[in-house]
Amino acid sequence: MSSPTLRIIELPYRADSADYFSSIRDLPWPIFLDSAGVQHYGGRYDILSADPFITLKTTGEQTVVQHRHQPAKTYQDDPFWILQSHLQRYPVASKSAPFTGGAMGYFAYDLARRIEHLPSLARAEENLPEMAVGLYDWALVVDHQQQLCHLYSHGFDPLRAQNLADIQQRLAQPKKTVPSFQVSGELRCNLDKAAYQQAFSKIQHYIREGDCYQVNLAKRFEIAASGDPWQAYRQLRQRNAAPFSAFFAIPEAAILSSSPERLLQVRAGHIETKPIKGTRPRDLTNPENDEKQAKALMNSAKDQAENLMIVDLLRNDLGKVCMPGSIAVPKAFQLESFATVHHLVSTITGKLAKNQSAAALLRACFPGGSITGAPKLRAMQIIEELEPHRRGVYCGSIAYLGFDGNMDSSITIRTLVFNQQRLRFWAGGGIVADSDCEAEHQEVLDKAAAMLDLVTLLRS
Repeated sequence: MSSPTLRIIELPYRADSADYFSSIRDLPWPIFLDSAGVQHYGGRYDILSADPFITLKTTGEQTVVQHRHQPAKTYQDDPFWILQSHLQRYPVASKSAPFTGGAMGYFAYDLARRIEHLPSLARAEENLPEMAVGLYDWALVVDHQQQLCHLYSHGFDPLRAQNLADIQQRLAQPKKTVPSFQVSGELRCNLDKAAYQQAFSKIQHYIREGDCYQVNLAKRFEIAASGDPWQAYRQLRQRNAAPFSAFFAIPEAAILSSSPERLLQVRAGHIETKPIKGTRPRDLTNPENDEKQAKALMNSAKDQAENLMIVDLLRNDLGKVCMPGSIAVPKAFQLESFATVHHLVSTITGKLAKNQSAAALLRACFPGGSITGAPKLRAMQIIEELEPHRRGVYCGSIAYLGFDGNMDSSITIRTLVFNQQRLRFWAGGGIVADSDCEAEHQEVLDKAAAMLDLVTLLRS
């Protein structure tokens, strides 16, 4: 399909894009890719949209594709291929803006079952699609560096092409009132400390037997909740601002993510991935101790070794779709500090091969190695054995894949899922041969701190 003329409308810049999002929050499938105002390489742009003209939902072996005002079609092909086949029907030239239209949504951790053969041992309770992605013909892009705001539309969606003024009018009148959100009852965890110790010991056994080098073990927290999850997200982003945050709602659930971690970025065929491995808690009340924690992380041979394992895993994943000889590691073991924790981050780059797409790259690297362990397949098999519940959206990805072939994506850590009147969130960490169970368990609680604080706030 040839591209209609791209329409660009400049709107007033707002330092807080949440004001704009509140005005489209009630439209179908609203999505907010939110840099949360952080001073960070990932903190320049916010992207907002809603009401996609095509939706794709993958559940098990089936992907249901719904075009606006048309009967749904069901496919059993690879969901990444289905997505790419729809994107390539709407080719556009790349612009200076990161996103002017295309696919946005989530790819759950368990979508990996369409890539690798995994046992079915853990319980699935959320009953959510493994992939929920919309094709959006319009997007509001807020550039915090240049303090500019533009509304883009290609006109692929006939309805929106005729009624773009409706979106512009909505955005001109942000809604200030937000219904409340609250939690109640007991906060439950699917691995208490004794059960975590048992799982930890099992992983240590597998490492000694040579099955793996590292396994990421996570705990799930759950509590009854009710109300509008957008209110909870606004409070989360205030308390745990992160550069790859997102709010995304589909009929089945709302996803509230304050992720610090990029999975993959593609710009004109150039790839960047930034795995996190290595964590220390922040101490903002004591700058001297906070700096001590940061230095301890930077000088930790154990954390550097864990990080290197994941760097090697990702170099291997990138090799499936990159031009030979293009993969490099320009930065290794760099300190990055966030609201509640310090992290050790490496940067890996590559060049996408000419016959490959962003969707193929996402498939080749999915799920991210920093949240599985190494080697990836065996680590995922062990995770399925030891974690009582499937991860669902947690440790998957929230991403955009533009009509222009560009992509950016997060790993959905520090992420809450609201559905079935329950609020669920997870935290985990990588376990290696010389890990200490007490220290690893504390690291999990450090990573969960902002979400645990949010639960306390929502109860009051």
